[in-house]
Amino acid sequence: MKRKINILSTVTLPEGGQKRISAISEQIQLDVVPAKKTEDISSSIWENVDVLYTWDVLPDPGDAPNLKWVQFKSAGVDPYLDHPLVRTTDVIVTSMSGVITGQIAEYVLMAILAFGQKLPKLIQYQHEHHWPEGKEKWRTLMPIELRHSTVGILGYGSIGRQVARLLKSFGATVFAAKKDVMHPEDTGYSVEGMGDPHGELFDRLYPIEALHSLLKESDFVVVALPLTDATHQILDTAAFEVMKESAYLVNVGRGELINEKALIQALKMKQISGAALDVFEEEPLPTDSPLWDLENVIISPHVSGISPYIHEETLMLFIDNINRYLADLPLYNQVDIQQGY
Repeated sequence: MKRKINILSTVTLPEGGQKRISAISEQIQLDVVPAKKTEDISSSIWENVDVLYTWDVLPDPGDAPNLKWVQFKSAGVDPYLDHPLVRTTDVIVTSMSGVITGQIAEYVLMAILAFGQKLPKLIQYQHEHHWPEGKEKWRTLMPIELRHSTVGILGYGSIGRQVARLLKSFGATVFAAKKDVMHPEDTGYSVEGMGDPHGELFDRLYPIEALHSLLKESDFVVVALPLTDATHQILDTAAFEVMKESAYLVNVGRGELINEKALIQALKMKQISGAALDVFEEEPLPTDSPLWDLENVIISPHVSGISPYIHEETLMLFIDNINRYLADLPLYNQVDIQQGY
């Protein structure tokens, strides 16, 4: 008889989720213990757990000697890479990359269309009860049409690929940048009919080292890179200096990908035309940040990944990975600890 596999979920599962996981195999012994910190889980559970499903609750290595795999319920795992469990053991770490890409891509498209169709200016005119006419109307409200625009996507993972899919339906030219241009295909988890699994939707693919070349050509720049030592503040003063004055920036990656002081300076000096920012170096964004008051900035409180379907879709990925784990197949979204994603 095959031994039991003890799975611990520190997050509440959607309705029917516990039954669906348990039904995968008679080997599975599932415990669901909603927790916010390690101490919320009893030592007897930690001692026996083989598989952990969690947002951010991680035990010390000695407390969970049998732990073999951690499935995070988040796409970005950079905050946890220095944890002793991740750094000093052979525990497999997987992310939920590919799950909420549809919602994040829609946020990106919303921001691009808002800037392109001059929505911030339209709202300003509405508040002022002002109807622009003549030259003012043409000067301030001339749209930027996507079918005549180039969008540069920094990071061609699951989010970038779904952004490309949406943009292509508008006729935009898509440039993308990724670390390994020799392998444009996506081997991670993806939902059928979404993304760009075969690497076919971009018009040009750049290595990260050619970032400035991409920036020079782009009317909109979408930031969806993972945060690593190599990408930290990759958008700095030099990057903003090569961007078009008419270009707009959209960041749905991590705030630390951008040198915020350099961005503020670029926005104030009109080196770029505007930015939509969902993530920041410090969150919540401090009340005294100049970004709040810049008229060419759209700010949102890290909501691009919020979705009513996130719990169900993440569970589907976890179930797929459990089946692969039992079949001794490679797991989706296995994190390379050295690369940081």
